[in-house]
Amino acid sequence: MTATKTLTDWPHLYVPGQPGAPVFLLLHGTGGDERSLRPLAVELDPDAGMLAPRGRVSEDGMNRWFRRHAEGVFDVDDVISRSADLAGFIEAAREQYGLDGRAIVAVGFSNGANIALATALLHPASLDRVVAFSGMYPLGERESSSDLTASRILMVNGDADPMAPLPSVTRAVGALRGRGAEVEQHLRPGGHGIAQADLTAAREWLSSAT
Repeated sequence: MTATKTLTDWPHLYVPGQPGAPVFLLLHGTGGDERSLRPLAVELDPDAGMLAPRGRVSEDGMNRWFRRHAEGVFDVDDVISRSADLAGFIEAAREQYGLDGRAIVAVGFSNGANIALATALLHPASLDRVVAFSGMYPLGERESSSDLTASRILMVNGDADPMAPLPSVTRAVGALRGRGAEVEQHLRPGGHGIAQADLTAAREWLSSAT
């Protein structure tokens, strides 16, 4: 399938940003769409480009990135399949929009953070920079065998988040580091969401990671 066909088939938003600035791959949470994280991207870096696809799974009319069996219980086969689809989308966008030479950094929230982490674990050649807000380990009992030594990941979580429990967050950090990724973890008091301290941590991380 050509890059043009791939992108035509996948609703998304693209904003070029300033030359030389990173391009944020914006991955919304459950119920969001390709415009949901645009204000967040501006807060993180107003010069950055934006590449924002829409999750193509529907759950009770809400957009998601992959199916789940229950709250916090992911359909891991679907996670794996959808992460491959997202990796293909990234490569098609690189070709179509001439992004070679520009850093692509996934910025994901909740369900979007989880698909970003899955794609980084399974397809590091397509995605090796991730800011994961309120994300957790996405692969159930499975593990990645990928070489992640070129990957840099920021995990940003609340320490009392019922939707991204701390043991799963810790497992994600361990899995990434175990495959060689450089992982920075920002853990704050509180639950699900994005706090001002999270934005500060992300801006600081971005200044050195891109």
